[in-house]
Amino acid sequence: MGDQAPLLAKKPSTIEDVIESCIGSTGFCQLLQAILVVMAWIFDAQQTFINVVTDMGPSWHCTHKNDSSCSSAAGPCGLPEGSWSWDQPKHASVISEWSLQCSPPSLIGLPASSYFIGCLVGDLLLATLADSRLGRKKMLVFSCLTMSLAAGLSAASPNVWVYSALRFICGLGRATVGTSALVLSTEMVGKVWRDRISIIGFIAFGAGFLSLPAIAYFNRDSSWRNIYLWTFVPSLCYTILIYFVIDESPRWLFIRGRKDEAIDILKRIAKSNGCTIDTSFSNLSITEEKWNVDVFSALKILLEKKWALKRLTAVMIVAFGVGIMYYGMPLNVGNLSSNLYLSTTLNAFAELPSSLLAFFLINRISRRYSILVLTVISGVTSVACVFLTSGGWQMGIEVVSFFSTVGALNVLIIYSVELFPTCVRNSGISMVRQALVFGGVFAPLLVAEGRKRKFLSFGVFGLVIGCCGMFAAYLPETRGSEISDTIEEEERKMVDYSNLNP
Repeated sequence: MGDQAPLLAKKPSTIEDVIESCIGSTGFCQLLQAILVVMAWIFDAQQTFINVVTDMGPSWHCTHKNDSSCSSAAGPCGLPEGSWSWDQPKHASVISEWSLQCSPPSLIGLPASSYFIGCLVGDLLLATLADSRLGRKKMLVFSCLTMSLAAGLSAASPNVWVYSALRFICGLGRATVGTSALVLSTEMVGKVWRDRISIIGFIAFGAGFLSLPAIAYFNRDSSWRNIYLWTFVPSLCYTILIYFVIDESPRWLFIRGRKDEAIDILKRIAKSNGCTIDTSFSNLSITEEKWNVDVFSALKILLEKKWALKRLTAVMIVAFGVGIMYYGMPLNVGNLSSNLYLSTTLNAFAELPSSLLAFFLINRISRRYSILVLTVISGVTSVACVFLTSGGWQMGIEVVSFFSTVGALNVLIIYSVELFPTCVRNSGISMVRQALVFGGVFAPLLVAEGRKRKFLSFGVFGLVIGCCGMFAAYLPETRGSEISDTIEEEERKMVDYSNLNP
């Protein structure tokens, strides 16, 4: 591009106009930076599902073929020492290394539950900082660093209690990784690429999930601690990289009153696209969000505004149902009569086609009706797993259920971005993810109980997601609409819509 065309010929009227006029074309370097941001979802997925492969219940066998009391036992609990043995090395799983096979479900599921409880606490304490003081970039770097270090230290855990505490800290850091990456990446690109960059994040999440069975398979005869090291090193390197190469969100800088910094970033992005900005922004009127001055200001606004509270409540109920299924199904594959590595791999593969399908259809489908349909399909197929006895059929129906859940989650996250304005978006999406994780807190306990009675896992999962998904009917449709930057903009849009649709 030898001749650089000026991008702005007149004064923009809103922040949205500024963003679209300057970087709406979304050049290669700009897109590359946004994709680099959403790559954080790879490491998010690895830490979210790593307990599937490190804390799995290992298979065992009787050491004496003619021992009838051993061969008729459902598990090794109560059998004399020496009458049975693990199929893999003892250090291959947390359960076998620390002899937790006869422990109550609450203790077996403690590390996974601790992780999700950490996510809940982290969302509550840290999420609003990305809207108020720290911003998107610093929050992302801090979260990735905390998550990475806790994962690395987990490899040195001496017992299940220290291990659970480190999983809690890992969840605390991970709580805002996905949200910060999603919000920052979507605020770095123009409207045309906004939905698609979100889907690329979901694909990255699926890739991270898919990497786990591969890492576990190649370390099947090694210690479970090696799996944590394999995820820790790349995550730490990624954190260092984004600290030096990623820009802050210009949208967030504008609403925080840091106009000069925002304009510098816009000019730098425009230059990388082969364009220049030669219009002065000195007369651009941008009102700083004065109310957003402390950690919980954004959350207070979401609770005080009736329309925002209604949206937040409905979308969080949907998220809870999706979360208990999304986090529970991968943990639950051990309760199927099929190969653990194969079942986990198929679940991970289900993420990718679901995300790719959303990538190509997201601009054409209704957000509200998509969630309604997908949650019903997921619920019905999950309940069906209770009554199936064939391992092949169980695995196939379970994958269909998980595929539908992933689709519902993809649409739900994009829906959440569009439901809340920039000034409270990170807090709103964090609350949605908190509801997702809250469902995940119960999932390990239900999975442990489901080893005895399948309805307590597959049945409960299906009923919860089916019922919670119905609350999507209370949300407004957002497909094709522009996102707002301030509370006032969103309320003006609502008034205009009411006047057009009395």
